[in-house]
Amino acid sequence: MPTSKRLNVAVVGATGLVGNEMLRVLAERNFPSARVVALASERSKGLTVPYNGSSLEVEEIKESAFKGIDVALFAASGDIALMYGPVAAESGVLVIDNSSAWRMKDNVPLVVPEVNPDDIPQNEGIIANPNCCAIPLAVILNPIKQKAGLERVLVSTYQSASGAGRMLVEELEEQTKAIADGKTPSVAAYPYQLAHNVVPGGWHPEAGGYNEEEVKIVNETRKILHEPELRIAATCVRVPVPVGHGESVFIETKDKITADEVRTLLGSAPGVIVQDDPHAKLYPTPHGVAGTDEVYVGRIRDDASARHGFLLWIVSDNLRKGAALNAVQIAEQAIEMGAVGTVKA
Repeated sequence: MPTSKRLNVAVVGATGLVGNEMLRVLAERNFPSARVVALASERSKGLTVPYNGSSLEVEEIKESAFKGIDVALFAASGDIALMYGPVAAESGVLVIDNSSAWRMKDNVPLVVPEVNPDDIPQNEGIIANPNCCAIPLAVILNPIKQKAGLERVLVSTYQSASGAGRMLVEELEEQTKAIADGKTPSVAAYPYQLAHNVVPGGWHPEAGGYNEEEVKIVNETRKILHEPELRIAATCVRVPVPVGHGESVFIETKDKITADEVRTLLGSAPGVIVQDDPHAKLYPTPHGVAGTDEVYVGRIRDDASARHGFLLWIVSDNLRKGAALNAVQIAEQAIEMGAVGTVKA
């Protein structure tokens, strides 16, 4: 991206799936970095992680690690984000945090660059990266909101194993192999066997029968869209897919808009690719979009049960647009807006 500044960047949680992806995205997008530092817990110190055709030695995360850093991309736990986010921000670092720790704080912007980039300058040193399902949902909902207004949204998610971390991805592979060999698969990383199964849970339970993930999607979508009273509900399901989250969405609008109009509208929306021709078997799948940057949408159709309603299907790579890519895009936008300081000594 065009800039005269070269920035020092830290990736916190660099050994995890999202941290690895952040490093990959930084290199792929030629982010204007003078130096990139990989940070993780003490037990990972001295390990190496791939970056830009080479590797970086992992350093231990501690207060002094942020000296001279301009941008810190956090891909660690909420506890780490709460502990070190303010430390980094007080040192003049722009923190972009992928955990849920800061997302609903009033003084912390929750940003999807295609939707609410104007929130970026309102930060006090920390910007939150939204939930992996809230991001693609907001990308799709925003142009519809601008055109016809939003009355009600119902979403059911089909979330891949990588959303729960490396352990479940590896366990899914092991379970699949065990079943193929006629053996009983072991279950440790998730409450139920995921191979040959779908699991409508695995997240922390919340009030009213909902779980933590469903509450996140509701609250975060409202905040991103600046629609605090939006009528929205979610049902989250884990599916036996390594990478790529799907979402089946019912949308009711204030003004009438047809499926054909939605198809045209989303076809010109930033960060969206429409794949929608069921007769030609053209619709997005997790396998098909893994490793890509856009939010894919298909199965767009009018809802005969509602006056102003339609349905659609969303798929995106949860490690990229659902996490790492969105964080890097926030950093890029912040640079363009002058919201990142110069390189420190």
